Formats: sequence, structure tokens, C-alpha cells
Amino acid sequence: MLNDLLKEYHIILASGSPRRQQFFKDLALDFTIQVKEINEIYPDHLKAHEISDYLAKLKADAFEDLKANDILITSDTIVWHKNKALGKPKNLEEAAKMITSLSNDTHEVITSVCFKNRDAIKIVHQSTKVTFKSLSSKEIEYYVSKYKPLDKAGAYGIQEWIGFIGISNIEGSYFNVMGLPTHLVYETLMSFGGVS
Repeated sequence: MLNDLLKEYHIILASGSPRRQQFFKDLALDFTIQVKEINEIYPDHLKAHEISDYLAKLKADAFEDLKANDILITSDTIVWHKNKALGKPKNLEEAAKMITSLSNDTHEVITSVCFKNRDAIKIVHQSTKVTFKSLSSKEIEYYVSKYKPLDKAGAYGIQEWIGFIGISNIEGSYFNVMGLPTHLVYETLMSFGGVS
């Protein structure tokens, strides 16, 4: 459906995330992937969605030569916990510390998505509250050693083992926690196609 509406456009997904790429395939979209490395540093005064908004726009700003029919899409996900942003852990030890801090507590997963063409930039974001049960050190050690926490904000994937056994409650979009608020992406792209 979206493909028909957007057939005049060239959609560029600027993400190396296999999960986000799969979401775009599952939305039945034709798109190309272009990734530019950026230094993901943000001003200290930013809080919560301000951080993910800033980083999503920073990724979009790396693309300066868009064509008239291009729609560039960038995004960023953070875990917001105890007034602090948790990004991707640098190593397994840091991953275990992050998950330990999330154990038996509620945090927010915030994803911002930036849409850019030659004329405009639009940023949308979504926040989801996630609660973990009390996780044992053995459960955390098992997850960190058997899975790949280093490419995930907050060091976990909700769709993986730790999500199956550890998450006791979720308020909001499940797909947002996986890294893309798909309903917002769909609605925003529909507006590009002239449907509001």
C-alpha cells in the first residue's frame, strides 16, 4: 500500500540495524540502505527524547546532497533510566552492569525517527515503559554471554531470551522497544504520499 503511494519517491534508510531493515521489508517498502558514520555525541543538557531527537537529526545532517524525490530516514534509540541515557554498551562487563541496573525496575525506551527531503525535516518520537522482574546474576551472565548485547541500547533486545523471561510489564509500543515505532513511520510516510 505504501509502495503505491510513494512510487515517485526514493526511500533511503540510513541504518545499519538489521532489525530496522527488517521492519522496512515487513512494511512492504522498496528502499535502499546508506549508512554514514557519525560521532554520536550530544550536549549534556539534553534529556530523554531530546537526546534521541538530536541524534536522529545529527545522522540526517550527514546527508547533504539529497535528490528531489529522496526521502531519507534516520533514527536513534535510547534507554532512559534514573534520569540518565543508556546507549550501546562498550563491552560485556558494561552490558551486564546496564542490565543489572534495569533489574527489578521500570525504564523508558525512546526512539526518534527523522524524515528528511530537500525541503524539510520532520522528527517524531515514541516512548515505551518497560519493567523487568528481579533478574539473577546467573540470568544476566547467561544472556550477556549467549546473545549480542553490544549493538543494543540498554544492552538488551526485548525480542530475545532476556525479554521472554525478564520483562513483566510493557506500556506502549512493543516495536518501539525493538528499535522502530512502526506505526509512526507508516503514518509519517503516508503523509508524504498525500494521505493524512
